[in-house]
Amino acid sequence: MTEQNRPGDETGHGTDRPGDAGSSWAPPQAQQPQPVPNPYANPQQPTAQFPPHAGDTAHQGWPPAGWGQPAGAPHQAAGHPGFPAFQPAAAPVQPVRRAGRWRLGAAGLVAGALIGGGTGAGVATLVGNDGGAGSSAASAQSVVIKDPESATSATAAAAKAAPSVVTIYVSSGSSGGSGSGVVLTADGYVLTNNHVVTLDSSTEDATVQVRTADGTLYDASVVGTDPTSDLAVVKLDNADGLTAATFADSTEVQVGDLAIAIGAPLGLSNTVTDGIISATNRAVSTGSNTEQTVIDALQTDAAINPGNSGGALVDAAGQVIGINTAIATVATAVPGQDSGQSGNIGVGFAIPSNTAKRIADEIIANGSATHALLGVSARTAAQSSAVGTGAEVVQVQAGSAAADAGLQAGDVVTAVGDRAVTTATELTAAVRSAKPGDQVTLTVRRDGKSSTVDVTLDAAAN
Repeated sequence: MTEQNRPGDETGHGTDRPGDAGSSWAPPQAQQPQPVPNPYANPQQPTAQFPPHAGDTAHQGWPPAGWGQPAGAPHQAAGHPGFPAFQPAAAPVQPVRRAGRWRLGAAGLVAGALIGGGTGAGVATLVGNDGGAGSSAASAQSVVIKDPESATSATAAAAKAAPSVVTIYVSSGSSGGSGSGVVLTADGYVLTNNHVVTLDSSTEDATVQVRTADGTLYDASVVGTDPTSDLAVVKLDNADGLTAATFADSTEVQVGDLAIAIGAPLGLSNTVTDGIISATNRAVSTGSNTEQTVIDALQTDAAINPGNSGGALVDAAGQVIGINTAIATVATAVPGQDSGQSGNIGVGFAIPSNTAKRIADEIIANGSATHALLGVSARTAAQSSAVGTGAEVVQVQAGSAAADAGLQAGDVVTAVGDRAVTTATELTAAVRSAKPGDQVTLTVRRDGKSSTVDVTLDAAAN
């Protein structure tokens, strides 16, 4: 099934903005941090978002007053509400202690949004921020193995991959923010998130600088962006001899595999955190209610925080298996308190390396990327408000791949290949993980009977 790009539909990731409008970009004044909401005291839906950018006027004061920092070290805003909202499409989650049932709230696709290529996937979302450092950068530090005999798998993987991860600083007028990136080529092509280089889609004409792992600062330009996948490529000026990352086959990733996140959370370059792969093929919707990106993500419990966006998620061999993109946060019932301030809760998401590398290669070659299109609008079919039973077709676009395959309004798609589909978001994610021209087999329920149909996906219009 294919999907169209919807005008104005973007990632909705957060940006860092300095304290006062019209002023120069300066570190925010220190203030006491907001308390992190207790997820067990307030059993709300978790929300996902990109880590916040530094300098956001709504979240000044990181680090808190009294924290020692060397002169010139960057200040980092905490909890900016721009990290793209993430919404996993999921069946009910098991009860959480005595707080009652805790659900990942997934709504159906808005009728009219076409499954596949576009960014407007019309599902209930979570709020997200992208994070970064302040206006100045601390000296970069490399990951070094000091005692090989006591080194762990994480130590070796970090030592291999860290030289290929960079910190990206973006500014536009009095606004600015930062994130992370992954080196693609020795001459300076770097992959990152779209929401990093566009300051959460608030600008298309920003100044970009990149600091490599050895501390060298480069001017850079944006080669191209792809809001649909929340990816972008920048090119460093006059760069040579950089350490290009090695990309693994993300289809080989298994739940339980070691996962190591490398980036610049809170502006702290070359930070390494580790965990495992918690899930694969996790359908995640990021952005606002009207501007969303649906990602077929890897889920990890490795700590991902503001500033990690665009950085590497690597395996035990130090090979890139994903581009860190979003985090889940727990919604709060406290009026006026931003749920994004809860930070990492052990639920982070990365764009699989196969998708990221394909998009990056197309942007470098053509300045833009292609996406598969099915050609239907759909909503979640459900027996109750909590349990999705498939993606119900609302409308089939004339002349589309879906129309050619004989799909009709009222059909319910329950699987793509051997992958179960319980919500409209999961259908969107499954289609987006494919390429234009790929043939997929859909399992369709019609009039109470299931059958399969082969569909050759179209290319979405850019």
